[in-house]
Amino acid sequence: MTYTLHLEHRVRLADIETVATAPSPRLALDNAVRERVDASRRTLEKFVADGRIIYGVTTSMGGFVDWLVPVSQARPLQENLLNAVATNVGERLDDATVRAIMMSRITSLSRGNSAISLTNLEKLTAVVNAGIVPCVPEKGSLGTSGDLGPLAAIALVCIGQWKARLNGEVLPGAEALHRAGITPMELSYKEGLALINGTSGMVGLGSLTVQRARRLLHTYLLISALSIEALGGKTKPFDPRVHALKPHRGQQKVADYLWQTLNDSRLAVDELTVEQLLAHENTNTVKAGSQPIEDAYSLRCTPQILGPVLDSLDTIEQTVEDELNSSNDNPLVNPDEAEIFHNGHFHGQYVSMAMDHLVIALTTLMNLSNRRIDRYLDHSNSNGLPPFLCREDPGLRLGLMGGQFMTASLTAETRATAMPMSIQSLTTTADFQDIVSFGFVAARHARDTLNNVAHVVAFELLCACQAVDIRGTDGLSSATRILYEHTRKHIPYLDHDTTTTEYIEHLAHNLLTQPNPT
Repeated sequence: MTYTLHLEHRVRLADIETVATAPSPRLALDNAVRERVDASRRTLEKFVADGRIIYGVTTSMGGFVDWLVPVSQARPLQENLLNAVATNVGERLDDATVRAIMMSRITSLSRGNSAISLTNLEKLTAVVNAGIVPCVPEKGSLGTSGDLGPLAAIALVCIGQWKARLNGEVLPGAEALHRAGITPMELSYKEGLALINGTSGMVGLGSLTVQRARRLLHTYLLISALSIEALGGKTKPFDPRVHALKPHRGQQKVADYLWQTLNDSRLAVDELTVEQLLAHENTNTVKAGSQPIEDAYSLRCTPQILGPVLDSLDTIEQTVEDELNSSNDNPLVNPDEAEIFHNGHFHGQYVSMAMDHLVIALTTLMNLSNRRIDRYLDHSNSNGLPPFLCREDPGLRLGLMGGQFMTASLTAETRATAMPMSIQSLTTTADFQDIVSFGFVAARHARDTLNNVAHVVAFELLCACQAVDIRGTDGLSSATRILYEHTRKHIPYLDHDTTTTEYIEHLAHNLLTQPNPT
């Protein structure tokens, strides 16, 4: 598969995921991109010939912004920049994430406002196509002035330094390039800066996380319908007529989905039936009815809880995609205007706030799932299900009790780490970089939150399938039956106590990588 970058074509987050997860990704630049990139470089070359003072070209960078550097020292200046800022630490990012970051950087540079040479942009593309994956430590980026550390690790490999993975083997960068038949980049003025001075790290990681979060939410709507059936929930709260009275788009979409999905269910309860039953029980004395007229919030308020999550995801995706399709380094050289602009486009506040909002949205979904799990396992709240969904040999067996330990732990951990990163600015670089975004850290938090949420939701799905087996699967709706049967291909009904870790992990992986089974 070859993905060609076109000058007028908007790259989607789905495109990033497709290329990043492909077994053998292929990127190409169309002629208009090549011409625009070359024009930007030639414009910068003219400015240099005219003797203009330009950041990162005829000056040093960062805290040395006020130092002048002759263009004859361009190559050592750019290589020193890469080595000086490549200070990230920690676990290395996985292959898909690194590829997503590289494609994000190539997308930005392909807009033709960064003045990188066409030769070096083509080499960056060739590195991706060769299957070379630079080793990128995940901790240490300020997210302003761009994701310097992560992008520098990639750029160092491109000039024949640092380390990379090729066919699963960790090699010196120079050796990886040699095996792929790629000569190292030779950097001239501005080019090292163009490779690293941007938001492509947080955008690449954020793109994958947003795509996976949307996939999880889509399937969670179906899981919600299954849980409503399995817990004997009522359908009338999802009637579109009542949601027309509160015009939040996401809420209305979720309610309509549940209303339509549960339309042919015989496990979900018709509220009118309950009302008639209670009317027969009603007398002139105060007494408890056989069942409540309303469900708990974790069932009844599903549209009001997941609606904001859906709306937030739409906004988050728009923000990250706008950033992906931007020129986000400094300075920018616009060949149409024949002008150079010192600017702050590298600042990652948009993405940082979007990732913080994603953490909030996902934690909201997790809170909902956590409460439903509690209802499944608590006999007093499950509308007649056995304690801990343990029908066979209760007491001798513990049923699904242990799974709640895990979900409570993940929920508490996620809440504790949900403090926004976008407000944590610290000044650095002798007060030159005096307000920073921490966008890459926010993107990492969103990724980790998503993984936690997927495991909690996976356990809810396991509980739901166990519960409908106990109640009887004949009443499932046509849509939830597909989800149930799909799950049962891999996860059996549990009539004996066994370790469920691998079951939960399998379901969590599928929730993030597989589409809704319907």
